[in-house]
Amino acid sequence: MKRLNWQILLGSLLIALSILLYLFHYTVFRDLHHIFIYLVGDIAFVPIEVLLVTLIIHRLLSVREKRALLHKMNMVIGTFFSEVGTELLGYLSKLDKNTDQIAEQLILTSSWSEKEFYRVSDRLKNHNYSIESRREDLKWLRNYLIGKRNFLLRLLNNPNLLEHDSFTNLLWAVFHLAEELAARRQVEHLSNTDYQHLSGDIHRVYALLISEWLDYMHHLKKNYPYLFSLAMRTNPFDPNASIYVTA
Repeated sequence: MKRLNWQILLGSLLIALSILLYLFHYTVFRDLHHIFIYLVGDIAFVPIEVLLVTLIIHRLLSVREKRALLHKMNMVIGTFFSEVGTELLGYLSKLDKNTDQIAEQLILTSSWSEKEFYRVSDRLKNHNYSIESRREDLKWLRNYLIGKRNFLLRLLNNPNLLEHDSFTNLLWAVFHLAEELAARRQVEHLSNTDYQHLSGDIHRVYALLISEWLDYMHHLKKNYPYLFSLAMRTNPFDPNASIYVTA
């Protein structure tokens, strides 16, 4: 309310100042015809000025700001995959009994086109994830995620992620899984219902994680070929992936 009153006051002062200047002009030159010529001309230009400022300049600035924000978000996403995501993806893929159905399609190459990324993305949407939390050592997963909780919290507090709902949902899913595992003192011998519950939480994380990973690989392929080269050599779905450059 105070801000609105301040704006009304400022507007009133500016209008009053304009009237005083016009009165001063008339007092000095006594030329009302001249005043109205320029007044009408200035008013006639207002719609064009609104067009330039709101529809063109504002749009250009919005596009520029959106690109800058997208760049910052991708930097944060890249940090996530370097610190947590890639290793977590490799572990969770072992819990999916149907990973073999999509693993071969996720072996990225430098020849992948835009069409290829979109095709695989659509394929993932229809993939039947079959998570079985008993297949691997949940104690390792528990300790791993507990060790990353502070990092995940810092990411969640990053204001640049407010415009990226899907990645924010992924972070919350991973953080929730970390809390579920941390709340259990031991995860070696759980009840069937507990394993099923954890399988559901892991399913949520894995489905979001693999989708975000593919989108991030697409971003690297288009903008950062040298980072994409590293991603191909650390691909968790490629059994022959090696960090060492051989060709």
